[in-house]
Amino acid sequence: MHDEMSAPGPDAHLRGFRAEKEVPVDANLAALVAVPTFAAVCLLISLLTARCGDSPPPPLPEGNRGIAASYPGDTGIENDPAVVFHADFEDCRTSADLPRKWDVIYNGEHLGITEEAADVHGGRRALEITIPKQERPLSVDVHRTLAETREVLFLRFYTKFEKGFEVPRTSSHNGGTISAGYYPGGRATPGHRADGRNKFLASFETEIASPGSPGSPGLLNVYIYHPEQRGNYGDHFFPSGMVMPNTSLPHPFGPHFVPRSDVLPEVGRWYCFEYMVKANTPGQRDGRVSCWVDGKLIADFPNLRLRDTDALKIDRFGVGLFIANNPRRENKKWYDDVVAATSYIGPRLAPESR
Repeated sequence: MHDEMSAPGPDAHLRGFRAEKEVPVDANLAALVAVPTFAAVCLLISLLTARCGDSPPPPLPEGNRGIAASYPGDTGIENDPAVVFHADFEDCRTSADLPRKWDVIYNGEHLGITEEAADVHGGRRALEITIPKQERPLSVDVHRTLAETREVLFLRFYTKFEKGFEVPRTSSHNGGTISAGYYPGGRATPGHRADGRNKFLASFETEIASPGSPGSPGLLNVYIYHPEQRGNYGDHFFPSGMVMPNTSLPHPFGPHFVPRSDVLPEVGRWYCFEYMVKANTPGQRDGRVSCWVDGKLIADFPNLRLRDTDALKIDRFGVGLFIANNPRRENKKWYDDVVAATSYIGPRLAPESR
């Protein structure tokens, strides 16, 4: 991620790779990149190598079966006992008002509050992030430090890439982040491996350097620092089970892993993104990261080892946009209706849906 001074993004580096084969892509929410051969190999190796019990992980809810179903328009959702944070930006006239709820802000001069109807999901206002056209890294983020550390956290946020959003195949991070120990003393630790005792991080985002060159903004994935990561920087877990780097080597997600089609989101439209990070019991492989889009489960990574000590717990989350090299055009992204909770949240219902 970044530090308080220079604020480079999660990895201020270029992540090169060699794509094994071209993957066809369809540009809409349900755009599915089928990789049946890889998925079959991944599942087989998971069956052979996983060190977990025979019992499958608990089933996950979908659709309007979460906290938000009881709070149309998210009105009063902050009072739910499972909710630890809510920001809809309605209390912000300018970015100067963001510290009311966000205690860490990077490069605030590139943050704005918009009232343009097309760029607001719910209510009258939303958060706008602008990365100018330039050939240097820039990270623009808002974060919240948890007063009480957690074993499990769900983060829901609505987000939209502007039409024409385009960046070269460079380091780019553009979604939600949940982490533990990643910011000792308030400073980020990119390029330093997770060892089971120092940190873990999982971000739900798109990857512009996705195999198959699907185009901007790239395929949805979980960018993750964990003790079994393949390099100094984080791995990328794709819904199909593919892992970058070294995409030919499957990760042992266990016998209950279900390969799903990879997803390329559209630019120019709002999505409800939500994901869960569950820390494992030290000594066991019961950690889990799961992702939803518009209430549909699109990725589920069980059998994870995120830590080796129960002292390491989730202590921070946030949303933002980082581009290491942005020479083609100014790019914008919007966020709205952010909720963090200890159980599934689900999409925001329209106020009249009660």
